[in-house]
Amino acid sequence: MARKRKGRDIQGVLLLDKPTGLTSNDVLQKVKRVFNAQKAGHTGALDPLATGMLPICFGESTKFSQYLLDSDKRYRVIAQLGQRTDTSDADGQIVAEKPVSVVTEDIEPALVNFRGNIMQVPTMFSALKYQGRPLYEYARQGITIEREPRPITVYENRFISLHNNQLELEIHCSKGTYIRTIIDDLGELLGCGAHIINLRRLQVSNYPSDKMVSLTFIQENCDNVELLDSLLLPVDSPVQDHAKIVLTEQQGSDILLGRTIEIEQSTAQSQLVRLYQQSLFIGIGQWLDYSISPKRLIQTEQ
Repeated sequence: MARKRKGRDIQGVLLLDKPTGLTSNDVLQKVKRVFNAQKAGHTGALDPLATGMLPICFGESTKFSQYLLDSDKRYRVIAQLGQRTDTSDADGQIVAEKPVSVVTEDIEPALVNFRGNIMQVPTMFSALKYQGRPLYEYARQGITIEREPRPITVYENRFISLHNNQLELEIHCSKGTYIRTIIDDLGELLGCGAHIINLRRLQVSNYPSDKMVSLTFIQENCDNVELLDSLLLPVDSPVQDHAKIVLTEQQGSDILLGRTIEIEQSTAQSQLVRLYQQSLFIGIGQWLDYSISPKRLIQTEQ
């Protein structure tokens, strides 16, 4: 007999404004307790130093968290010039110090090297796995693992300010981009070294930043279940970037049974689509030619 899960069976996505000093998992567990949720997961960790948008998925929306992990992100970063650390951020140990002679006119020519389609060597202080263990575990033991460069895209790398040897940038980038690596490499290119002292994620996918709520706010309103639930975005919000297909009652029922269905519209290129049985979101499917196959479905009342 299956053991009954504790907590509320709630669905949707919370846009949490992560505070500094906590790991993403720390924050996740606190939020899960406040909401008394059966099931919850975050969509792409932020370092303890970092703040900003951390989408937390509840219930059936966790099935679509991967699509947020794969989405573009936007960050505001402040880098301290003149010091390089072993982690490329302020939580690490200083490993090199150099005088800073960088002026505003030096920044734009350097930033050109960190725009567009580029190859990036992932930082050792990342969650990428090597022989089943995250790289940061090796790094903390002083072990360096050879890493292959990975393709990333930096859509925008915009200069904001340079004051007291602190450089502020706004960066819009693809999945898999390590901002700390950009800053470390930029510091080396400028000839003085650099590390992150402040990092804020402004946006994930197309989620609006004004919908973010703080951990303090939800903790202060932990007894107001109606208010907490009103903060949740719909279950289908992680896949809003994909085209929408509305199915008939019968087509929807067939998809929910795992069947491939025929539709009147066609597409020559395989693509993921959001599927609705009339007005009810039922999951995502793979659309090719005149047919749609189920890819990831949610549990419905049917």
